[in-house]
Amino acid sequence: MQPLAIESLSVRSFRNLSSVDLEPGPRFNVVSGDNGQGKTNLLEAVYVLATSRSFRTSKLVELVESGGETASIRARLREGTGEREQSVGLRAGLRAVRVDGKRPSTLATYAVRTPIVAFHPGTVALSAGPGADRRRLLDRVALYRLPASLAEAEAYGRALRARQRVLESRGDRAPDLDDWEALVVRHGLALSAAREIAAGVLGPAAERAFRSVGPADLTLQVAYAPSAPGDPEVFRSLLARNRTRDRARGSATAGPHRDELALSLNGRPMRGMASQGQHRAVVLSLELAEIEVIAEARGVRPLLLLDEVSSELDRARTAALFATLSDQRGQVFLTTTRPELIDTGALSSVEERRDFRVVGGQVQPL
Repeated sequence: MQPLAIESLSVRSFRNLSSVDLEPGPRFNVVSGDNGQGKTNLLEAVYVLATSRSFRTSKLVELVESGGETASIRARLREGTGEREQSVGLRAGLRAVRVDGKRPSTLATYAVRTPIVAFHPGTVALSAGPGADRRRLLDRVALYRLPASLAEAEAYGRALRARQRVLESRGDRAPDLDDWEALVVRHGLALSAAREIAAGVLGPAAERAFRSVGPADLTLQVAYAPSAPGDPEVFRSLLARNRTRDRARGSATAGPHRDELALSLNGRPMRGMASQGQHRAVVLSLELAEIEVIAEARGVRPLLLLDEVSSELDRARTAALFATLSDQRGQVFLTTTRPELIDTGALSSVEERRDFRVVGGQVQPL
């Protein structure tokens, strides 16, 4: 599997990072500093560079430095023996992405170019939180297996919102509802098919990972649970039958927006019965599985972002994570308020571990 690494990174006017230039190491990059200094902002900038999206907000305008109008992230990356330059520019809620100075054909092709996985405080809700978090996980994996799934998801969302607007403004007998529902069915079933494929590779990988990081007396089961019928005519009829109900509740009763990734321990649903430690073990298993399946699909080890992971995982799970990462040859960026507690084992040379300090948005190597 080919190595992938950021060799140089420049960030301008991104949140509180006015001007940052650094040269990360190819393995572990430990970013330390007090809370509120910009550690997470740096990881977020790397994520935006790789995907054109943030893992913290959907509002691009929030990423630009207060009082500014534009922001940019630029990096030189090495993949195997080849090099490339990637950049993302932000202005007035818009983004411009480039690879070697050229605009990619779609944002999906840009996003899969530099695979990345982020573990941050919000990730701990992956097993116990709302289904939207698990759907996003499936969609991230699906993107590498079927890049067209991103367009299907966006088209499904547009059709679903249009149907709801018609229901609320003109009632459940509006003549154009049939057309909007036909689009909901078409794009919804394509999205469900992509998620089923994603779950088919993610689930077994997560179950294997859980056998290493979870309690010995428990087994994890992961299964895709679609909300919509798989038959197009049945799905369309269900939408038509539920128009009055959907109008009253403000959203469609059935469809991929209500899909689930069902998680069970020893055959029992996790929600309401799993301990905090068990939830953390499952979350870690899902993240390790995401790394594995993306690496297999893309042929390179994804970049990994760990934001204050030692505060979200207990000692046993943290040790298991670092043991796994030490065996892999991927680039890692991690944040901490106490760098002396980050045990990277024998990885102490400047090529294996580099330390950086963030103070007031300024990043300096140590």
